[in-house]
Amino acid sequence: MYFVMPHNCNIANNGEKIFSNAWLRPPSQIGNTLRVSQFNVQQITSFDAPELEPYRTMRRSVEHAKQGIFVAEGDKVVQRLLESHFQVISVVLPENRLEEFRPLLDSRPEKINVYLAERKFLVTLVGIELFQGVLAVGKIPRTFSLEELLAQSPAPRLFAMVEGLTNAENIGLLARNCAAFGAHGLIVGPTCCSPFLRRAVRNSMGAIFQLPIVETPDLIESLRALRAAGVRCVAAHPHTDKKTLSQADFTRDCCLVFGSEGRGISPETLAACDEAVAIPMAANIDSLNVGAAAAVFLYEAGRQRQKNHT
Repeated sequence: MYFVMPHNCNIANNGEKIFSNAWLRPPSQIGNTLRVSQFNVQQITSFDAPELEPYRTMRRSVEHAKQGIFVAEGDKVVQRLLESHFQVISVVLPENRLEEFRPLLDSRPEKINVYLAERKFLVTLVGIELFQGVLAVGKIPRTFSLEELLAQSPAPRLFAMVEGLTNAENIGLLARNCAAFGAHGLIVGPTCCSPFLRRAVRNSMGAIFQLPIVETPDLIESLRALRAAGVRCVAAHPHTDKKTLSQADFTRDCCLVFGSEGRGISPETLAACDEAVAIPMAANIDSLNVGAAAAVFLYEAGRQRQKNHT
């Protein structure tokens, strides 16, 4: 049995229609708490309202990160946000897609504001004709501590760590690779951009919502703590002749350390690792994109571990 509320339509001061309690699902008993899920739907023709400012300023993602929020864009990213434990503040949809998203919206524990607009109006916001018109604003959660990450990760642990990565798209791709190849967490150094910038969230394809993130203020100290906990720290370094990827042992607890494409891993961070390992490449190529390098390292770690269990 569903408790369906009438779609009572009120007129706001700006003349826009506001639909209150657009959908109310049956109460569900969780422990001793009675939970009722609901969301409000409002038709919009502009983003002038104060509560819509994150969408109006969506290109200012650094400012958003300082406010503890992020903008998600695209069908899959918003769907995965709604499926996650992250708090969702609001969602923007083309008018004809509310029913498609209704089950996900209805499953949320919090009250969400859903704004509907014509798709052609949403395209003008982003400036891309292929834009799907699906957006959401979420709250950046409290990130994990290194101790929490170590405690919750099953053995053999597999972590990735990154230093000096300021390109949001690359850090999003790195998060996606971590999730795809079974890493237990991503440790982000203080010289990196936030993994919750809009382009990072978009490039992660929502993987950032399921991957434990540690934002450490001191990368060297974190490496020391990992090594003290028995985690072998392996630097992905193209300029070493000591060991190549296939010669390294990734079957035990390990953390793969990556640097930026321009500067690579700093000498101090390299010295704090147990060893440096290189991907064999053609003589006229000296490095790979950090996302590509991470995918190769993480795949090899997974391959070795699978082989070790057979």
